[in-house]
Amino acid sequence: MKHKLKMLAGMAVVAFASALPAKAETVSMFCSATDYELCEKAVAKWSEKTGNEVKLNRMPQNLDDAIPIYQQLFAAQSSDIDVLYIDVIWLGMFKDHLLDVTSKIPEDEVKAHFASATDAARLDGKLLAMPFYIDTGLMFYRKDLLEKYGKEPPKTWDEMTATAKEIQDAERKAGNPDMWGYAWQGRSYEGLTCDALEWIASAGGGTIISDDGEVTINSPVTEAALTRARGWIGTISPEGVLNYDEENSRALFESGNAVFHRNWPYVWGTSQAEGGKLVGKVGVSALPLGAEGQKSSGSLGTAYLGVSKYSEKQELAADLLRYMVGLEDQKMRAIEGGYNPTVAALYEDADVLAKIPFLGMAKTAFEESVARPSAATGKNYNRISRTFYRAVHDIISGKDDVAKELADLERRLQRDVKAGE
Repeated sequence: MKHKLKMLAGMAVVAFASALPAKAETVSMFCSATDYELCEKAVAKWSEKTGNEVKLNRMPQNLDDAIPIYQQLFAAQSSDIDVLYIDVIWLGMFKDHLLDVTSKIPEDEVKAHFASATDAARLDGKLLAMPFYIDTGLMFYRKDLLEKYGKEPPKTWDEMTATAKEIQDAERKAGNPDMWGYAWQGRSYEGLTCDALEWIASAGGGTIISDDGEVTINSPVTEAALTRARGWIGTISPEGVLNYDEENSRALFESGNAVFHRNWPYVWGTSQAEGGKLVGKVGVSALPLGAEGQKSSGSLGTAYLGVSKYSEKQELAADLLRYMVGLEDQKMRAIEGGYNPTVAALYEDADVLAKIPFLGMAKTAFEESVARPSAATGKNYNRISRTFYRAVHDIISGKDDVAKELADLERRLQRDVKAGE
């Protein structure tokens, strides 16, 4: 069994060392395929600083394929991997296998990160991981069109709805019949969980399931938020949005035919690529509020690093983790890879802003992001999310009365929660 696990954990293993002392130790780490070269550079730097060695393991291209690998490692209580790459929605799933690093990371280093990101990794009173880089839902908009029609970036979803309709209609009259007001993700998939959570949480309606496991979805606040979204279909958003994911909705926006667009931060880079239609025409902001006094509540998409509870080198692993999530490495990753840092000070760093200029506009979004209910649901999260996004898709498709659908959804979620206990 141990040999099999080593094969699973040993994909594309690279060892780093620099003038290693006789008693140098080796610590192993998983890194995602998309930023593997940046991890190579970082661990080489750490090896140079400490005189220790790192075995760097490439994760599958599709992150979900890493879940069974982790599950096998944990079931065997394997010490083959010390530092783990953790997606935000895995935290609840793997919480029993992650080391509490509260005593291993100085409090001032923890506080240097956005509280929204570190708080999501605090489960059962333990700090189980540290944020590596952050994603959250953002609002991209045609700043040239807002300026043309004398509009400010909307503060609320109602303002966005009204502004999108006004500019859409004006542009159609001016000769662009293909213009739409708002492009977003309406397909029945995890992305719709993210979008709908943003509408609901930003209105004060909670996060589908509370931290103590209570289903909170059936409320007037949620009903109003979903009714508003349902009203976008065919008015400010095309009917086809009901089958849009990130890329479909981005394509509409970057074709020049949408005023507003909800997506992840990567759209800044794609929309400003040389030769694109929107170069110099895009603004970025936190998502609108659903009600006064609430937070923007973009869905948190953070990547974390954690230490395996079964590591035989926990102190060394924690030291590597501290370096990988620290200011020095996060600055390098931002400048060389465009990854959004979780260290708040870097949002005022001139070098970082020169590389990722939208960060200054979107800082509020990162500060006020909200986690999906993966911590409360643990291994049951995928079932909970699937139940939720399928029901939301039915609601926004206009298949039934919103209040009735929410009552049915509440019962299904309660059943799912109980099944996962």
